[in-house]
Amino acid sequence: MSLSSVSARLTLLALLSASTFYCFYESRRLRKLKLSLQNPKPDRSVSKPKLFFVSQTGTSKALAQRLFDLLAINDLAFDLVDPKDYEPEDLPKETLVLIVASTWEDGKAPASAKFFANWLAESADDFRVGSLLLSNCNFAVFGVGSGAYGATFNSVARDFSKQMRAMGAREVLPVWEGDVDSGDVDEVFDAWSVKVVGFLKHGGVVENGGGEVLVSESDGESVADDEDSEEEEGGDDGSEIVDVEDIAGKVPSRKKAVAVAETNGKLNGKKDMVTPAIRASLEKQGYKIIGSHSGVKICRWTKSQLRGRGGCYKHSFYGIESHRCMEATPSLACANKCVFCWRHHTNPVGKSWQWKMDDPLEIVNSAIDLHTNMIKQMKGVPGVTLERLMEGLSPRHCALSLVGEPIMYPEINTLVDELHRRRISTFLVTNAQFPEKIEMLRPVTQLYVSVDAATKDSLKAIDRPLFGDFWERFIDSLKALREKQQRTVYRLTLVKGWNTEDIDAYSKLFSIGKPDFVEIKGVTYCGTSATSKLTMENVPWHSDVKAFSEALAQRSQGEYEVACEHVHSCCVLLAKTDKFKVNGKWFTWIDYEKFHNLVASRKPFSSMDYMAATPSWAVYGAEEGGFDPGQSRYKKERRHKSSTD
Repeated sequence: MSLSSVSARLTLLALLSASTFYCFYESRRLRKLKLSLQNPKPDRSVSKPKLFFVSQTGTSKALAQRLFDLLAINDLAFDLVDPKDYEPEDLPKETLVLIVASTWEDGKAPASAKFFANWLAESADDFRVGSLLLSNCNFAVFGVGSGAYGATFNSVARDFSKQMRAMGAREVLPVWEGDVDSGDVDEVFDAWSVKVVGFLKHGGVVENGGGEVLVSESDGESVADDEDSEEEEGGDDGSEIVDVEDIAGKVPSRKKAVAVAETNGKLNGKKDMVTPAIRASLEKQGYKIIGSHSGVKICRWTKSQLRGRGGCYKHSFYGIESHRCMEATPSLACANKCVFCWRHHTNPVGKSWQWKMDDPLEIVNSAIDLHTNMIKQMKGVPGVTLERLMEGLSPRHCALSLVGEPIMYPEINTLVDELHRRRISTFLVTNAQFPEKIEMLRPVTQLYVSVDAATKDSLKAIDRPLFGDFWERFIDSLKALREKQQRTVYRLTLVKGWNTEDIDAYSKLFSIGKPDFVEIKGVTYCGTSATSKLTMENVPWHSDVKAFSEALAQRSQGEYEVACEHVHSCCVLLAKTDKFKVNGKWFTWIDYEKFHNLVASRKPFSSMDYMAATPSWAVYGAEEGGFDPGQSRYKKERRHKSSTD
């Protein structure tokens, strides 16, 4: 036998031995796999599949927890992971990943997931990484975002999907998206969750108890590929209750789930602004919801003056009767997500009116009914006299500044006219994003524009506007304000560390809108939340507000002077000297009866036609500090722990 023949036979024997060994090894591996599926005992040396939540406000975290519980009920073991506690370099080791991802400012990931998001983006774009880095990983992504942001809606979830696929990961379900503004996020997420569980248990990816993930031989293609054909087959109407164990073939597709969500609460193609979830959140905060998009709430200063304990700054500055003031809005939606929002962004947002619309007369009637019912509940409260209670049951002022953007409501003029017809004055606040609405607005008692910052960058950081051209809209709103003949106000909210250093920039804005008054108020601390990281350190003292106001008045070179203050509200008023300072005396108060007569006359009139003298106790520098001496001052006892306790 030749040497070459011997060599060939040895090679063949080696190959046969290797093949036999491989078959034996594979047989044992498959047998072990079957046993583990029948009686799963997790191998703690191998990590479980991961369920990531990328969350800023807590919504995505709560949704992920819900899915985590559902997976556990179905014997599908996962680790619930915050990306800030995870090393992205370990992703290539993962075999199954689920991600619930929120999109935050400018279409970016929240701060807690910044490193994770950057790693994905950089790795996907790095040619040295290649397209097989995540080839062992199966994944699915659910996005949580605000549809009002347009192009950046759920961009984080979309980017994650694109980047993971670029590195070879297999997407077992297409990206599903929930819109927190439409109120359908819970419904769509639940449909996605059922789809995920159904797929893991019956569709194609199976967790074998030891961390391995197998693709079913009967379904080698991604579920995403079968999405359209599944829809065409029709199916259940969704009305029956489906047991999670019987979900195979009954799970609604993404498109179907979204379609169902979009039809809920619609009338003639228009949806309710206030979804059940938003309604529950606002009602929990004490708001009374009117119809489908309006609200009313009793102010603490209304209750305070009912008890004879003093009125708000509007009482000191403009002479309103706080116990006869109704705080309401015809639009709970807003076009900003300000860092100091009292509602912590529980109200809807939008850039245009896209909801069904309630009748303005019904809104006014309901607002008054709900307000007076809340006033009646003050009966018997210490300090509330019968006289003040009866006065409170007949509101004379309406602060259209409760929440949202009142000027968005298409019938705002009709609503204002109805209030005036009932001789109820109107204090309307707009967030300076709808200049065309300001232009078409009929006379109101006093029109406010919120000037939360003096530069483009700081306005974007503080107001977090939805519009891309927010600065142009802001400037145009100030220009529109200048054309108004009735009383106009710049409303400045000072946030220490954010906008208290821009005195020169604020001064320059005066020449654009030429407001009659400038209200300067320290931000109200409403608690730190996921949507706002403000702390008490950001709240200025009254002395800070006074110093800022005096410096701003000085910059105006006599055009404005500090006229009034309300120490309790940490608020100061600048007024135009050539209009409201007559013979050395301030006239910042309002003659309300004269205003209503002027409106009823339908003749042109100006802010100077219904001004009234300011009482001495409300003038800046008075020892009363803006507190009405006709009221009884009440100070709460504050007990602080002593160092000896």
